[in-house]
Amino acid sequence: MGSAVLTEQCPYAGKCGACHIGEKSYEQELKEKKKWVVSHIGKYCNKIHDVAGMYYPYYYRNKVQAVFGRKKDTVVAGTYAEGTHTIIPVNGCLIEDVQASAIIQTVTQLIQSFKLWIYNEDTGRGLMRHILVRKGAATKQIMVVLVTATVEFPHKNHFIAALTERHPEITTIIQNINIKQTSMVLGERNKILYGQGYIEDVLLGLCFRISPGSFYQVNSAQTQVLYKKVIQAAALTGSETVIDAYCGIGTIGMCMHAKAGHVIGIELNEQAVKDARENAKRNHLKKIQFVAADATEYMTQMSQNGMRADVIVLDPPRSGSTEEFVRAAASLKPRCIIYVSCNPETLGRDLEWFRRKGYLAEEAWIVDMFSFTEHVESVIMMQLVEK
Repeated sequence: MGSAVLTEQCPYAGKCGACHIGEKSYEQELKEKKKWVVSHIGKYCNKIHDVAGMYYPYYYRNKVQAVFGRKKDTVVAGTYAEGTHTIIPVNGCLIEDVQASAIIQTVTQLIQSFKLWIYNEDTGRGLMRHILVRKGAATKQIMVVLVTATVEFPHKNHFIAALTERHPEITTIIQNINIKQTSMVLGERNKILYGQGYIEDVLLGLCFRISPGSFYQVNSAQTQVLYKKVIQAAALTGSETVIDAYCGIGTIGMCMHAKAGHVIGIELNEQAVKDARENAKRNHLKKIQFVAADATEYMTQMSQNGMRADVIVLDPPRSGSTEEFVRAAASLKPRCIIYVSCNPETLGRDLEWFRRKGYLAEEAWIVDMFSFTEHVESVIMMQLVEK
């Protein structure tokens, strides 16, 4: 495939470890990503397509986060150098949304001018820890999450007024309180400082509500490519019962809704389920339900109650699925299982488990969601082979 050529060079190449811009061409990267996927699933899958890459693989991240620190007397925001807790100040990352990067720089300057304390992870003292910016690619709505170590936020109202004056494109600002000495960015408590506390985005004609902690794919354009592959793989006729396991805020299941008979989304995170139900309501979807439960336990109960599913879609974390999940999924006797994976290594392991249960991988589509990184997404279509 051809792609646009970027004349700029990344000034952080080889320092932050977040990407590998400058090490090789994008075309070469796509070829290597296919080889990587094939090396782990080639023996399980009959047909593996070439990687669907981006035409312009830059500035694609709709979710940008940074950690605050100090370099002598200056407040900085950036990322940790790979394998360390040394902060690399970043201004204008080539894979992050441009507006998000600019907002982070403004917040950094305001912290300096308002003389707010930076959190020290060694002593556990200070106020400002991280910043997270999320942007709806279709709606252009922008959320800013300021992560603090205390509930108290000195000069809060003036700070927010100054930020929104310089960036009127911001639609909501949230203070997230993280009081734990942890490497996790977000804490459990949110306070809305400005706007409605969430943003919306549109995928495949559907509107989705996104809260600070909601899982939402970081590459909006390629997400639509990915979901179209899922819908294609399912080959729905309009009567099927579809289970969307690890469903998050319901994006995959909702995008399949129009071609399905009934969709059941299963997600352990209760806030994500709340967002999913709200998403279904605002899109007037009647044939979908969301359950706050462990997917393995819920599907096992379905099977024990004599229930069946025609299609199961799973999109697990990088650690992959479990043997228990595979047994539970197989117990429902779906004709088709679609596995969306972000880790070829755990995918290969899981395909072996599915093979033992009679599900063979017939076709795989690879979608580059994270250009210039070592990550890649795959959509695997498995079919039940009667023994």
